[in-house]
Amino acid sequence: MQAKIVAAARFKAECLRLIDEMTQDRRPVTITKRGRPVATLQPIAAATSVSIIGALRGSILRYDEPFEPAADAADWNANR
Repeated sequence: MQAKIVAAARFKAECLRLIDEMTQDRRPVTITKRGRPVATLQPIAAATSVSIIGALRGSILRYDEPFEPAADAADWNANR
């Protein structure tokens, strides 16, 4: 995808509009100063949010002794 090239002075004057355009067309914007690229503005990847609520549902299929500790006391070394 070809980046849109914009002079720094134009970017300064129209930055909010250019950001909105970039968000819509997903084309990066290269900002130049005296014809040389100095910065690139690019859209971030769409964030995929995963809820942690219920994320472990179904991971424990069976637990025979629900009121007993899940590990032996010897497995812990916090008191050493």
